[in-house]
Amino acid sequence: MLRFYLTIDTELSAEHFRRHGRAGIEDGFARGIMGRTATGDFGIVHQMAVLDDHGLKGCFFVDPMPALVCGVDVIRRIVDPILTRGHDVQLHAHSEWLAFADPAQSPTGGRTGRNMRDFSLVDQCAILAFGTETLVEAGAPAPVAFRAGNYGANDDTLRALAVLGIPYDSSFPPGIARSDCRIDLPRETIAPVRRLGVIEVPIAAIGAARGGLRHGQVTAISAWELQAALDHGVAQGRSGLTLVSHSFELLCRRRLRENRVVAARFERMCATVAAHEGVASGTYADHPPADPLGSDGRGGVVSHDPVRTMFRLGEQFATNQLYGENSRPIAPGAGLAARAHDLAAVRDQLLANLPLQHLALDLVSAL
Repeated sequence: MLRFYLTIDTELSAEHFRRHGRAGIEDGFARGIMGRTATGDFGIVHQMAVLDDHGLKGCFFVDPMPALVCGVDVIRRIVDPILTRGHDVQLHAHSEWLAFADPAQSPTGGRTGRNMRDFSLVDQCAILAFGTETLVEAGAPAPVAFRAGNYGANDDTLRALAVLGIPYDSSFPPGIARSDCRIDLPRETIAPVRRLGVIEVPIAAIGAARGGLRHGQVTAISAWELQAALDHGVAQGRSGLTLVSHSFELLCRRRLRENRVVAARFERMCATVAAHEGVASGTYADHPPADPLGSDGRGGVVSHDPVRTMFRLGEQFATNQLYGENSRPIAPGAGLAARAHDLAAVRDQLLANLPLQHLALDLVSAL
């Protein structure tokens, strides 16, 4: 049975705090955590509702670093609804928040950096200790897994996790060619591997054009591509697959309204996982990744498929046109363009009724 880990990086925006200070904390919480819009909330509570509807569990990597300037109560307001609904809370850390902290209260004594890898081993231990203590103070169980903000970990991050007794890290993204991650593993590492006293759990990737890889994130792959990755993982006897999302990911880029393309994709992904007989939902609390037992973590990903890619590009095109920075909300009853968020339904209809050579033409017409 392949375990599917839907991991949701749950975080306030340090950039929003830089612009608005303490006066903007509530607005930042509403947008970044609750996903609040004029038409409803599409953040963590909505995401958990979708997960619950499909009998799945989410793993919420919660960033406690804002407590340095906002206090622990704001972290408690994040942790409580997640635990109340029976989902998993693990540790995330965006070290950018250290720039706003009182040096006398900072775990690093005033030293700052954008990524965990910017700090010494001693400072990384201090950051992780602060994060763990804050999560526990906010009501969460002691974390057993970590993900660095911006994926910006290095080998010292793994050493620090081992010192603190946190056995899992999930900061290695093989599908991002130029990521901030500096964990010294080959890009072919796509399965859990033991390294420096912890188990590194790479984020999923799928095959891309010209031999490349594509990052396993809700905004980066389609539900159809996820289905193919799950099928491949089950066929290969893989123990798990980790997908990334964010607490604000179902909103448009300015976080002012729902992105119906991505929201529909999120629901389809959950339905895809729930319907797959060879896949079960997993969390670090209840079903941690299997011990790799000496594996080097290398392997193959599902091959690139140009038809699946074409439909993802169609979804991305719809997203950019309908929900890009310069786009305007689609009014109710605005016709076919307003329904372009559900391109999977268009795909299914085309596959059932038309030969493949007509797919591109009809998709363009639908948009």
